[in-house]
Amino acid sequence: MSITLERGQTINFYKATAPIIVSVFAVYLTIGIALGVLPAFVQKNLGFDSVMIGLVIGLQSLATLVTRAYSGKMTDTKGAKNSKMLGIILAVIAGIAYILAILLQADRFWALGFLLIARIIHGVGESFLVTGALTWGIGLVGPSCSGKVMTWNGIAMYAGIAIGAPLSIWLNKDYSILPAFVLMALLPLVSWLSTAKLPSIPVDKEHIRTPFYKVIGAISGQGLSLAFSSMAFGCIASFISLFFTEKNWGDASLAFMIFGICYVLTRIFFASFPDRYGGFKIASVSLIIEVIGQILIWTSASKAMAILGCGLTGIGFSLVFPALGVMAIQKVKPQMRGTALGAYVAFVDLSLGLAGPIAGLVAGWLDYQSVYLFGGISCILSIIILLFNKK
Repeated sequence: MSITLERGQTINFYKATAPIIVSVFAVYLTIGIALGVLPAFVQKNLGFDSVMIGLVIGLQSLATLVTRAYSGKMTDTKGAKNSKMLGIILAVIAGIAYILAILLQADRFWALGFLLIARIIHGVGESFLVTGALTWGIGLVGPSCSGKVMTWNGIAMYAGIAIGAPLSIWLNKDYSILPAFVLMALLPLVSWLSTAKLPSIPVDKEHIRTPFYKVIGAISGQGLSLAFSSMAFGCIASFISLFFTEKNWGDASLAFMIFGICYVLTRIFFASFPDRYGGFKIASVSLIIEVIGQILIWTSASKAMAILGCGLTGIGFSLVFPALGVMAIQKVKPQMRGTALGAYVAFVDLSLGLAGPIAGLVAGWLDYQSVYLFGGISCILSIIILLFNKK
């Protein structure tokens, strides 16, 4: 697919974006690996409770959240390529901190300290990586394909998580937890190499920047809807492994895989739908499917039913981000695209940062299965917010 830009240049969509997609996938593999092994490591190896598990998982997203404004500003003023490359460097540093946490686990508080540091650095790195990657991709192929750029980057993100989580579980089962974290320190190098020769996009240094709080205000409706819809994914990422253990259903690697496969296939076959049919229609249908998926997990009496719920959640959640993103990006000028994308994705960070601790409290008060009632209610709230923000 070739695209003609405003200056008359023609560029192939996949040739321009494939290196960025590979780069994002490599870093999100590290995020998936962490999600696959950290809950059990914090609980079994370090002896902490479900609230601490939620904090460890959610801290990465909170760190990403508080740096979104700066990553958006840097992307718009210093260039998308510089922003993304900084994210890769931070991912390497995070991998080293994870390794130190494993090596020092004889003292659980030292190990927890390095683990929290790793999660913070990992989160900051994710902030720069995603904001830079999305802005870079849209800048290369043009705003008319913004939904498609977000769709394919999302495929890379959640495919990385879906593959990384079971991969880490397999490594931990057959070897030990250390190889998984060594792999986390090495994968960002693949990310670096994939985009090292990709051309950068020009920066408009003369543009008068809109304050970040005004950008947040402009996209807040779509952002809040995205935040509540992301709670369901946060619930699966944080507690599906422990839920399966509680039910004696074995490890949750298949649940992660089914979620990821459904998520990726939905994006592959319906990538153009948000641009073609409009963000509101696609987001509405997607959220309804996501609600059904969460209710299935909440009411599941068997492993198969819970896995089906994970699959439907993946299908529903798949197009929510690009659909709402198409609506959000139309509200800002091209020169503020990096800031707007940073602000928009910040709502995901807020959601995932809160989802872990809140779900941990729900699990502590009730049980792990009740976490998915909370996820379903969050998706219903997302639908309500969307209905009040059609334009």
